[in-house]
Amino acid sequence: MLSLVYHKKCTVLGSGKEVPVLKKRVISAAVLLAIAAVCVFLSDVTRVLFFAAAGLLCAYELSRNLEKLEVYCCAWVMYVFTAAQAILALCHAAPTAYLACFTLGIFLALFSGILHKKVSGSGALYTLAGLSYPCFLFGMLMMISVSEIWLVTLVFGCFSSWACDSFALFGGIRFGKHKVAPLVSPHKSWEGCLCGAAASLVCGLLLWLLPVFPEVGLVTSLATCLIASSLGQIGDLAESLLKRMIGVKDFSNLIPGHGGMFDRTDSLLFAIPAAYICLHIAGLGM
Repeated sequence: MLSLVYHKKCTVLGSGKEVPVLKKRVISAAVLLAIAAVCVFLSDVTRVLFFAAAGLLCAYELSRNLEKLEVYCCAWVMYVFTAAQAILALCHAAPTAYLACFTLGIFLALFSGILHKKVSGSGALYTLAGLSYPCFLFGMLMMISVSEIWLVTLVFGCFSSWACDSFALFGGIRFGKHKVAPLVSPHKSWEGCLCGAAASLVCGLLLWLLPVFPEVGLVTSLATCLIASSLGQIGDLAESLLKRMIGVKDFSNLIPGHGGMFDRTDSLLFAIPAAYICLHIAGLGM
């Protein structure tokens, strides 16, 4: 796998120049990270709109790929649900409002199968599944992004997940022998997962040592990073399960070298909410 990353040739941004895939991935990641940083740190509104846009893109990618299975879900229900969650976040709505919104989304998803023959029962069920994953999880990100602990949550969720993913990859290449779920993700190994978990603990230690979040204790920092990164690995497998079911390698080619928006946010959709719950239980943001 590593040799493919370094030696496979591809074209970047229509320039006609061939460069290694690794360089293509780095350029795309840098651009995406810069856009995300501007949106996240600019204001509450831009944070919510950034996550809403990502959620809409993921819903679109899911609905388009399901058509390959001749399943036609009602994409507009997912779009409206995601937009409604963004409005609730901007209004700092109570959790009961999100529950009511999700309940209405269930009604609309099932009703779409009754109204549209093309959607039918299977399409209605897939629409309902799309409301839960990824749309509802993006709603959680939007809610977290306007909370009192949005910054510490994003830092712990993102950095622990990125550290885990990076070291799980190299640990799996170097030591991987026992597969976690060979039918879902043939390259993911238990050895790689353990390397990723160890990296997340180091990340938690470093975040505790840095005088950025003094309110987060050592145990909380270690536990949050470990739990968030572990949930992130499960999120990665969950998205791989969907791709296996549909029969695609990536959900789209939106981000050169990385695939689609769904492919880039799969781990974070699990890691960030997990970090928020851990920090909330520890007494932050009360």
